[in-house]
Amino acid sequence: MTGSPKASATALPTLLRRLDALLSRFGIRGTFPRDAVLALVVAVLTFGMFATLTRLAPTDPTIDLSAAEGWTITAFGVVQSLLLCLRRLRPVLCVAAVMACQMAMTAVAPGISGNGIGPAVAVYTIGSIASLRFTIAVAATAVLAPTAAAAAASLGEDAMFAVVTNHLTSNAVVLTAAALIGMYVAARRRNAALDRERATAVLRAHRERAEAAVIAERARIARELHDVAAHHLSGMVIQAAAVERLIGRDAEAAKSGAAWIRSQGKATLENLRQVVGLLRDTDTDGNAPVPGVSALPALMAEARQLGSEVESECSGEPLRLPPIADISLYRIAQQALTNARQHAPGASVRIRLAYGDKDVVLEVTNGHSSRGELADVGRGGTGLVGMRERADLVGADFTAGPTGDGGWRVRVALPVRDTERRAEDIEFETGDRT
Repeated sequence: MTGSPKASATALPTLLRRLDALLSRFGIRGTFPRDAVLALVVAVLTFGMFATLTRLAPTDPTIDLSAAEGWTITAFGVVQSLLLCLRRLRPVLCVAAVMACQMAMTAVAPGISGNGIGPAVAVYTIGSIASLRFTIAVAATAVLAPTAAAAAASLGEDAMFAVVTNHLTSNAVVLTAAALIGMYVAARRRNAALDRERATAVLRAHRERAEAAVIAERARIARELHDVAAHHLSGMVIQAAAVERLIGRDAEAAKSGAAWIRSQGKATLENLRQVVGLLRDTDTDGNAPVPGVSALPALMAEARQLGSEVESECSGEPLRLPPIADISLYRIAQQALTNARQHAPGASVRIRLAYGDKDVVLEVTNGHSSRGELADVGRGGTGLVGMRERADLVGADFTAGPTGDGGWRVRVALPVRDTERRAEDIEFETGDRT
């Protein structure tokens, strides 16, 4: 019974890893020291092989080898093996010196057609590190050079043809196999390197996507925090200023204003807890209501409590919008009211919501400030940037700019599909339904 191809393919790399660990344990690291160890091992094997051949020659008539010739080729074989210490440090010099020793061995004993281990290792090394064309050239030279030496050494003898044929055949089989194995190992290394590069690229892309998702989530939460805080806190600042003016003049009105500020503070904290809860794994109510277009009447009522004059208009048949689009329109309207309160205090505001066949249009328009000064709410923030980002998120067209009478208009056009389901009518507290 034979093992599976997959097991056979993994056996050699496992053996090489174990050998690498063993050499490292003995402090043998680096290219030259490890090649020197290989050279010593090959030299011992070569010495044993040719020494055994030399001892068997006198008793075996099929071996045409004298004792002097046997020990001579043994010496050349050992030198040839020791030269393998240069196989990766100086590969071309190594293969040239190894083949020179092989030619010398062939010239001494042309009747012995067997090669040493050195030429096969040298040609394998060339195949594993050099180009295909160079490997073919080296292998062909390594086959033909000793064959030529055998032909020269046996020139004029009756067995010349047999000797040349034996050398050519044995050299071609052994060295071609060594070259092919070297090229196969090189291909495996290249494929492994490509696999590592692809894995690194996939991992890098995955990390980039994860980082982009984190950044997008942070931006979304930042927009929510900005919208909630800017809307509620700006109203509280304005109401606090009014309460400050009423102290000592109208105690009941000041008390009512303070109560409103307290209620708005609680609402602000609740909204902030809901947004910050998105950052946590627990203590977050996934079923908590999310404000949408249906909450616009309450938003306008809150603005009127702060003294803003708000008019409204809703036209067309309402649609049930996707949640992200619904909350985006609400937040844009909320931010537009906040901007009007900050930058045009006392100005009238008109909100128009129009449901068309192909889009839903939200317009928030305010006139010029009736007080001639800005509300004392500190420096401007990123309201317009946040509104534009929300519109881009849902694929809506966003425009904002001054009107001809000194006011400001924010307009959002959200494309809708015919498959959107009908929703309940939105009843604005004031204004028309056309």
